Amino acid sequence: MEPVVPPEITAELTQILSNLVLGDNEIRSNAEKAVNERLAHAPDLYLLALAQFSIAADTEVMRSFSLVLLRRLLFQSASSSTPQPVSSFHSLSAPRLSLFDHLTTSALTNLERLLLHSLSHEPVASVRRKTVDTISDVANQGMLRGRPWHALQAQVFSMTQATSATNGVAGEGLRESAYRVFAGCPNLVMDLQTDAVLGVRYAALLASVAYLSHADSHQLAQSLSLMYPILDTLPPLAHSINQPSGSATLTSAEDKTPTAHLQSFLVALTPLCSAHPNLFHPHLSALLTFLPPLLLANTDPGPTPTVRAPYPTGLGGDGSPSRESPVTETEDEEEGQSLRLSALEFMLSLCEARPSMFKKSVNVGQGWIAVMVRACLEGMAELDEESPYGTPGGLSRWLAEDPTTSSAAENDSPPALYEQSLDRLACAMGGKVILPPSFQYIPSMMANYDWRSRHAGLMAIAAIAEGTGKVMANELGRVVELVVPMFKDSHPRVRYAACQCVGQLCTDIEDIIEQYHEQLFAVLIPALEDPEPRVHSHAAAALINFCEGVERDTLLPYLDPIVQRLLKLLNPEADPTQVQRHVQEQVITTLAMVADASEATFAKYYPSIMPLLMNVLRNASGAEYRKLRLKAMECAGLIAIAVGREIFRPDSNTLVELLIRIQKSPLDPQDTQLSHYLMGTWAKICQAMGPEFEPYLPAVMPDLLTTASMKADVSVYDEDEEKVEERDGWETVNMDGQTFGIRTAAIEEKCQAFETMVIFASTLNARYAPYLAQSLEITLPALRFYFHDGVREACALLLPMLLHCGQQSGTLTDQMIAATLQQLISVISDEQDSTFLASLYKALDDCVKLLGGPSVLNADYVNAIAQATKRQLHTLAQKRRSRAARPSSFLDDDREDLALLEEMEDFALEEMAKVLSMLNPNHELLVAISSVKELGTNQYQNELEEDG
Repeated sequence: MEPVVPPEITAELTQILSNLVLGDNEIRSNAEKAVNERLAHAPDLYLLALAQFSIAADTEVMRSFSLVLLRRLLFQSASSSTPQPVSSFHSLSAPRLSLFDHLTTSALTNLERLLLHSLSHEPVASVRRKTVDTISDVANQGMLRGRPWHALQAQVFSMTQATSATNGVAGEGLRESAYRVFAGCPNLVMDLQTDAVLGVRYAALLASVAYLSHADSHQLAQSLSLMYPILDTLPPLAHSINQPSGSATLTSAEDKTPTAHLQSFLVALTPLCSAHPNLFHPHLSALLTFLPPLLLANTDPGPTPTVRAPYPTGLGGDGSPSRESPVTETEDEEEGQSLRLSALEFMLSLCEARPSMFKKSVNVGQGWIAVMVRACLEGMAELDEESPYGTPGGLSRWLAEDPTTSSAAENDSPPALYEQSLDRLACAMGGKVILPPSFQYIPSMMANYDWRSRHAGLMAIAAIAEGTGKVMANELGRVVELVVPMFKDSHPRVRYAACQCVGQLCTDIEDIIEQYHEQLFAVLIPALEDPEPRVHSHAAAALINFCEGVERDTLLPYLDPIVQRLLKLLNPEADPTQVQRHVQEQVITTLAMVADASEATFAKYYPSIMPLLMNVLRNASGAEYRKLRLKAMECAGLIAIAVGREIFRPDSNTLVELLIRIQKSPLDPQDTQLSHYLMGTWAKICQAMGPEFEPYLPAVMPDLLTTASMKADVSVYDEDEEKVEERDGWETVNMDGQTFGIRTAAIEEKCQAFETMVIFASTLNARYAPYLAQSLEITLPALRFYFHDGVREACALLLPMLLHCGQQSGTLTDQMIAATLQQLISVISDEQDSTFLASLYKALDDCVKLLGGPSVLNADYVNAIAQATKRQLHTLAQKRRSRAARPSSFLDDDREDLALLEEMEDFALEEMAKVLSMLNPNHELLVAISSVKELGTNQYQNELEEDG
């Protein structure tokens, strides 16, 4: 950069500054006097020389010193009566307060230019921070005096986009400096009145969020003040929404409404809620004042979330959700809905990231949660009866649709998004927090004249069941009383929601089945005869959830009416062509679960059902029957297990031949589930037939071994993880700092193949021997298949079974034994997952016992087991000490995960102790295991139980 002061001034100032940093008091005092004298006579010249020296000095120490000195001199009071070195200017008699006010316009422009050059060219980060401090002061003071710094604004925004080195400064360093300028001078963005102010503020917001999201704890501590201007961007936008058209105070170069702008600002802020929720803690009260009017459909609170206006244009006094008059949804309404959902996501992200922030802050926390619950309930009731989910056709269209193929429009519709949000909120906050505000509103919604409110109330109970189950279990009687009458509702969608609600409750709160099975069976069984196919199909689906948790003796009295109605739906006496295929698919699935739950008692229905299933497998060959065929396979296998070998034997060969025909048929690329269902059905038939399944192994095992030996379909990614997640059918795994994409279907099939081999080996024992060598060859390396935990667990379970098979058949070799023991001990030594570590030790324990006990192990094996165990004990001890040393405030929102982790570690320690005790009841490491166990205090589990 060209010099702005004569070289002799630069040389003179260089000497003065050199004297200022010397240790000799007399020399330094004379230098300070020289600085005062020169600034008194020519402030412009010497301040510019100081700024220029901050660029040109050879050492970073002198560049830093000149910037610090420049900052002090510019804004030190010029009228101070107390003599001070360097910063006292007694000879200045002008009335202004600082040297900054004495600089000419030309000098100020040159000063700004020099500082901007230092900001973009200074190679040393510590010096660049001094530049930022000086620039922030100059910008702030200039704005106070009505002097905006537009060049700084343009340069800083440009620096936020830097990705590569520029002028010798790394892109990361430029971005950090830009963010520091925003933190030091928020008015740089917030107070500028330009035509593109919204675009500028939005860019500043994105830059600030990006910086804070990736900042370390030290940077965050220095940047707390940045949250005030960040959040101050929101109220002006909200104010503009309520202004008459054309009178908005904020303008934008983009053709966007204030509503759309506010929505985009909230979306930009939301990632910061997840990354650093504590940044928002000081602002929760202000946010609780600001957000509710955006979130609630009507700002008039009313006595309930559904009581606002008396009749259809608003809220009914009996508790109906608020809605606007039924007119075609306009663009403004869509924007308003997007804004509500964005505000909800903002609040929800904070709850999920730091639940304790709202549990501990009682007043703010209760208000925050109450607003969110109310908003979700209102949103869930805002169904468009004439055009649900944006699809014309109304109720008749909904009734005719196949519920198993729900559209993206339905899943992404606002009511569905509000329902998902309520589910997430309940899982984040728990029953003690969510149930009181929810049941303040739900009973009145269930009694409302409007079916949409009744529907929303039922779906809300289903949505919160998972997250509040422990607490809701204490109120099951009240819940059942609310839900049961809804099965007789006049509207089919309410009856459908009642089935959904009961099915979800049976999944999430198993106590409801044993305590209230009479009341629930009394409404679920008649619902199988509902006049609407979509409703009675969903009742059949709810029965599946019921049967999965019901005791056999509880189910038996209801078996006849259930099966009779299901068979009637599957094979009606009326015109069979009128039966909807999705109903048949659901009925077959339900029959399978009823058979599984009722076991041998189901034999009386076998002659009526099995021929129907085999007829489906024999004749339903078209693409449209693909799913029906798969369900029939699954059902036939489960019924075969339930009724037993004697009853199933006459049909076994026919069913096997049908499956082999399907397996050998040309592969349909669209039938992605066929392999999954075939493997599952082969496993079930093996369980049903027992040793009699052996002749069919040659038809089954080649494909099974091929699937089990498949390599993972893995891609290594360099791009951002968000882009990776956009690929359907793939999931990401991060290992050793590298992101991998894995095709999930392939590894799920691999896992199922190993699980099927477990069933074959355990059922057939010695008869599985022809496949022993191949199975071991595939299983041992798969213990290190880190892409899927299920694969590794199945392999650990399979190894002892394979050794047992070899023993029983006389085909087990010393090489097989050595390979198995060596691999198990090696994997144990390296394992980092405490959950799987327990499985490995159990597999080792089972294998050694099968082989004859510890006497079969030579000294090398015993020593290797001891060394691997020492390594694991050391690692576990370090982990537990590290967790114990963390402040309790850091653990508040991780207690459930930590309690589970500690429980898994205890399982591993118990399995370790079993192995060591088998080797030597007085093994020296048993004491070490006890010591490591004591490091786990179980405090997490105890506090979880207190929280409910």
